[in-house]
Amino acid sequence: MDMYRQQKGSFLFIFLFFVVIFLAEFSQGDEKSIGMKLEMIHRHDFRRNPDNGMQSLTQLERIKQSLQSDTIRQQKSRNRRQVREITIVSSKCTDKVSGEMPLYSGADFQSGEYFVSLSIGSPAQKFVMIADTGSDLTWVNCEYRCHGPSCGGVSRNRRIFHADHSWSFDTVPCSSSMCKVDLVNLFALPDKCPSRDAPCAFQYRYLSGPDAPGIFAKETVTFGLTSGREEKIHDMLVGCSEASNDQSFQGADGVVGLGYSNYSFALRAANIFGGKFSYCLVDHFSPQNMVSYLIFGSHENKDSSTEHIRMRHTELVVGVVDEFYAVNMKGISVGNKMLEIRPDTWNVKDGGGMILDSGTSLTYLTQHAYQPVMDALKPSLKSFERLNLTIGQLEYCFNSTGFNEKMVPRLVFHFADGARFEPPVNNYVIDVDEGAKCLGFVLLTWPDQSIIGNIMQQKHFWEFDIANRKLSYGSSSCI
Repeated sequence: MDMYRQQKGSFLFIFLFFVVIFLAEFSQGDEKSIGMKLEMIHRHDFRRNPDNGMQSLTQLERIKQSLQSDTIRQQKSRNRRQVREITIVSSKCTDKVSGEMPLYSGADFQSGEYFVSLSIGSPAQKFVMIADTGSDLTWVNCEYRCHGPSCGGVSRNRRIFHADHSWSFDTVPCSSSMCKVDLVNLFALPDKCPSRDAPCAFQYRYLSGPDAPGIFAKETVTFGLTSGREEKIHDMLVGCSEASNDQSFQGADGVVGLGYSNYSFALRAANIFGGKFSYCLVDHFSPQNMVSYLIFGSHENKDSSTEHIRMRHTELVVGVVDEFYAVNMKGISVGNKMLEIRPDTWNVKDGGGMILDSGTSLTYLTQHAYQPVMDALKPSLKSFERLNLTIGQLEYCFNSTGFNEKMVPRLVFHFADGARFEPPVNNYVIDVDEGAKCLGFVLLTWPDQSIIGNIMQQKHFWEFDIANRKLSYGSSSCI
């Protein structure tokens, strides 16, 4: 009888053990279906980001700064594309890649618009990072094997990831195929290795002059689920960058790579939450205390801000224009009239195309699309006094006294599969100062990819279904 009781007790214990394991896994799976929701802080929102130095800027100064950031971003994007083309040719000719090839960051703070909070390492260290769909590498300002009083001197006013304090920090060896082959597209420098076991290095170079060398490593990234629990991504590729004290990084500790790449944070996190990520951008020129969010998982998951959105869908084009997310365009209409725009303007093979970029503020159109759009919109504004505000490359600004959005014809982006994106008028007739507005388009020289920037994307929910190559979007208050 005692033996029977012992066997029965053992069976009951084992049964309960597996029940607990099952419930834990079920709970975890259920939470993953809920998804991850990160608050996105605009760089001009000093209320949530008090270290960004933006408190004293007027709205006009902020729009000028955004335009300056956009210009730098376009220059870096072109430079990066050229360097990558050289890298591909070089890799076919030799096993080595020139150590002088710089990485022009697709998302330093001068070209990044929104921040998210992320924790890196074990134990986790919390940082404020730039969220950028134009960057495939996640990197953080950090120190590795640093000893002595000089440590921390370069970035004394910013948070630093102390890699030596993290037991999960694992450098990528120089001798590995990952360094020599896989990371060449991220500008690894395998021929600069002092030894086979040395960490794989990369090199950033900024237009303002100073360089920021770094090393590649695999690390644990921690973030919160919408249920309140935490999720970890292990062996996430991160760059440990000894970033300079360039003022363009004021308020930022690094970059979260949301671009399309095997090593980007977006793909790793999206794979956990059903292959999707999304965001909803509120008007960052609005004085209201509103919040944007970056979400991993389906928008249908118990989120009151997105559950009633009427979604539209079009093909998401990836792997064609570097790490950017592109769409197939048919054309643009203004006032229900399709504009005469050369077809090759939207053809990537001909050097054109259209991308969506969260790190660019304005909407950029190559000349074959820009001029027809401007010519179609200007007549509706001819009764308003033209202003010469010299705001970067914004061509048409006017005195907005007495302005009504109904005076302006609706602009529509037509996608090749028949879907339409109809932004509100104040997404393309933008406020730049009290009593002043501008048409929010900037001219790009041909050939180049046109860009739907984050101002044009505002007040819409955007879901990037990477797994199914589908872009879904819909009008939303983002609240």
